[in-house]
Amino acid sequence: MNPFNERPLSIVSGFQNWKQLYPKPYEKNETDPYTKTRIILMNGTEFEANWFLHNFARHVADNDLRRELALTRAVEKQQQLKISLLKPCNETPLEHTIGYEQLAVDLTAELAKREPDCYVKNALDFALLEDFDHLYRYANQLEMEQGVLAEALVGRYTEIMPGRPTIAHHRYAKDNIKRGINGKKAEKQTVLATLIITAAEQQTMNYYMNITNFAATDLARRLYQEIALVEEEHVSQYESLQNAEATWLEMLLWHEYTECYLYWSCYMTETDARIKELWEENLAMEIAHLHKAAELLKKYEKKEWQEVIPDGDFPAPLSLHENVDYVRRILGTTVQFTGQREEYIKVDDLPQDADFFAYQKIINSKTDIVPSHMVIDTHIKHYGKDYRFQVSPSPVPELRCRTEDNVCVGRKKGAATSSDFSC
Repeated sequence: MNPFNERPLSIVSGFQNWKQLYPKPYEKNETDPYTKTRIILMNGTEFEANWFLHNFARHVADNDLRRELALTRAVEKQQQLKISLLKPCNETPLEHTIGYEQLAVDLTAELAKREPDCYVKNALDFALLEDFDHLYRYANQLEMEQGVLAEALVGRYTEIMPGRPTIAHHRYAKDNIKRGINGKKAEKQTVLATLIITAAEQQTMNYYMNITNFAATDLARRLYQEIALVEEEHVSQYESLQNAEATWLEMLLWHEYTECYLYWSCYMTETDARIKELWEENLAMEIAHLHKAAELLKKYEKKEWQEVIPDGDFPAPLSLHENVDYVRRILGTTVQFTGQREEYIKVDDLPQDADFFAYQKIINSKTDIVPSHMVIDTHIKHYGKDYRFQVSPSPVPELRCRTEDNVCVGRKKGAATSSDFSC
């Protein structure tokens, strides 16, 4: 499909009344996990669109252009709120969090598997192991707090076991900034990947930042606080991959194209007929927004959309599905890596005076005060072992013990064996 070839509706046709804007929520115990993750993905995508448009408006003085942005933004905001309200009232924040982390794992894995740019793929694979570990930590908190087993929530599609331990995720901020892609040479799939993953991780960060002080227990509040700060690192990493040389109007075109692509992907892969109709409805709205972006690009910069996106045809639909074998392979080969400025490096190869070690001493001064470790340690004390759902033992021998949480892998020299990233 090429959305530029579609006949657009008017933007104002996207406005809805209060009855239309309040959807029937999904049934939390019956809805497919990947329908839930698609909803989280599109909620985040719309949030990114809304805030991109706000930031754009703050950097232009032309009120005619600002009005055009405001009109699109108003529809985008209605879309975002409607999608967010698909979450039912009886789904607890922790249960919803499991969906966020399942999305992070399977979306990142799927984007990495199809990524042609080796450097961007490495970034995806690197953060994949961290979101994978977050799923494990939240799942243990969920069982302790609510007696709910997360394997039922993920449909047994996604394994739940240690990744790179969360205690190792805390890096010096300068080490999270990577090289941006060359927008003129990057393949369409790569540009889409940088935009999609930034929006998804930003939404996760925002959710954790906002839910931290509403969590039901002190330990859950601490866990959300810790992982929210890791998600800040992930957003910093992913946004730094984007093409920073593009103009605001070029990026507007890419944002709208990305939204069209994602709604089309959701429509093509959705199994819930009612939700599928919503994706189709929103795709029509986004095609209108895309054509408006192309119109503004031509009016203000004298550029045709083909100068920014030479080929408007969508890549294959982005599908959310199980990625057990892929995650295991990345875990077995890269768990001992960390970031060092623009590169990824084994902890074993870091100099002793590296910023990573200095920051670790500050924030993780004692392992027994680190919330992600406290969660597993508390679970082990209550149940005799941690909570996991896995198809076979971990590919990392050092992470197989279920009666003691490993706090060395990924942060101490010689704590595990890793080979390298692969493309």
